[in-house]
Amino acid sequence: MVNGKRNYGEWSKEELIREILALKKQKTYGLVWEREKTKEEFDLFINWEGEKTKEEFSPESKDKFPVLAEVKENEINSDKDKPVNLLIEGDNYHSLAVLNFTHKEMVDVIYIDPPYNTGNKDFKYNDRYVDKEDGYRHSKWLSFMSKRLALAKKLLKDTGVIFISIDDNEVAQLKLLCNDVFGEENFFANIIWQHSIQPKGYTDKFSVHHNYIIAYQKSPAFKLNALERTDEHNINYSNPDNDPNGLWRTGDVRNALYRPNLIYDVKTPSGKSIKSPPKGWRWSKETLQEKIKCGEIFFNKDETRIIHKIYLNNVSGRAPETIWFGKDVGTTREASQELKNLFGGVSTFETPKPVKLIKQILKLVKNKNAVILDFFAGSGTTGQAVLEMNNEDGERRTVILCTNNEDNNGTGLKICTDICYPRIKKVISGYVDTNKNKTFGLGGNLKYYKTDFVEAEQTDKNKRKLVDNCTDMLCIKENTFEKVKDAKKFKIFKNEKYHLGILFDDECIDEFVKEAEKINGKIHVYVFSHDDSVPTNEFKTIKRRVSLKPIPEAILKVYRVVFKE
Repeated sequence: MVNGKRNYGEWSKEELIREILALKKQKTYGLVWEREKTKEEFDLFINWEGEKTKEEFSPESKDKFPVLAEVKENEINSDKDKPVNLLIEGDNYHSLAVLNFTHKEMVDVIYIDPPYNTGNKDFKYNDRYVDKEDGYRHSKWLSFMSKRLALAKKLLKDTGVIFISIDDNEVAQLKLLCNDVFGEENFFANIIWQHSIQPKGYTDKFSVHHNYIIAYQKSPAFKLNALERTDEHNINYSNPDNDPNGLWRTGDVRNALYRPNLIYDVKTPSGKSIKSPPKGWRWSKETLQEKIKCGEIFFNKDETRIIHKIYLNNVSGRAPETIWFGKDVGTTREASQELKNLFGGVSTFETPKPVKLIKQILKLVKNKNAVILDFFAGSGTTGQAVLEMNNEDGERRTVILCTNNEDNNGTGLKICTDICYPRIKKVISGYVDTNKNKTFGLGGNLKYYKTDFVEAEQTDKNKRKLVDNCTDMLCIKENTFEKVKDAKKFKIFKNEKYHLGILFDDECIDEFVKEAEKINGKIHVYVFSHDDSVPTNEFKTIKRRVSLKPIPEAILKVYRVVFKE
């Protein structure tokens, strides 16, 4: 490079051809940033600026695949009839990789509150805070977010949706990034949340009182749930004419789109004519006449216009709006007080989100038994919101929380072990608040996991090591946590629908089959194999009740895709 520019005059023909091909692949519209380069690109263009945006992970994870290891002493069981929630401690990139095996296309809702990249020690990249003077500040944040959102997308059902909190520092870049990842056509909403009410103490610039929540659907199959109506929302309904159909308000009779086939004059009872709106009426001539007959449409006194009645009895819920006020969904100050109350008045976490805000988001989803993921779980607000909603309506939502265990901004408190986990435990089991009042727990179950690693090189030894460390991942994938049999070379778990068998060695098949013959119902079996085959003949006595999958190949198949990207 010369003065920061590439000196093409010194390049070989082959290098120039590769450069031209690379340039042709670059986008000419949309979001472009200094991305990480492949090893091949680094070897050829060692001074490319993309090297400065490469994300480095902890040395313990280098050239390794992630697995999960349960921290058994942190398990919380209060009600076996309630669903099991998950808390995963570790870098969320590795957690998302594991979830691509356990929860691919199984998640209904993702909510995340990622670093806002303000330059004020809120975003760490390669163990260093990114400040405002960093010339690659936005590129680093985009590289960080891009790979995580790509993995998160694969977890969503086709009917799923993701909500992302953000502020002015990255909202423009995030919108374009999400267009890349989820498709511009799947943009759903940009919600404005009033996070504070009290005015700031300065006069030389705007007093900012809002953040954003960007929403993208996985596909058009997502259906938005209407919100509950209250008396406040019905204030415009009345019944001045004692209509037997009850309270009503006026509605628009004009078509929003130009429809020439709906342009016609309407005859009044006295024979007058009312001209059509420029774009036409909302209904055909026949439908409009029916509505006049039943009283849903009537004429004003001088017969110069028609009036459409919208009856309250016919209104189900209310359409969500894109401006959310603090008085309705809480503010940052309220959220801080909520958290302090849980921890006896001690301030543990800066700028948490209010529980009411997360509840409002979850109410937008029709599935009351939804699987909810928050992979920037932080203080654990999403977990508390899910537990409270289940307690209020008796549904069976489950939540997966992922967070690191870094020091929380120099407070000496670890994010996962000292803030997120204790918060969920207090909500489930009960706690004494700031005023020394005892708050009873809501009940629930939680399993706590930490990310661990095994060598990625696919030798026989490493394959066996992966199999030896995959039990917790398989139990999560199959939602089977009750252990039935713990033999030396195989384990059996169950849930209310079926059993799970894990065979760590193909030499134990006969012993496992004898045990399985005592079991009624279906059995999902994962059996060790050096390749992608399974010895089906050895399971012939139970073949009608068994589904067989090879391990570690079932896991490696996912990881080859995840870590190639």
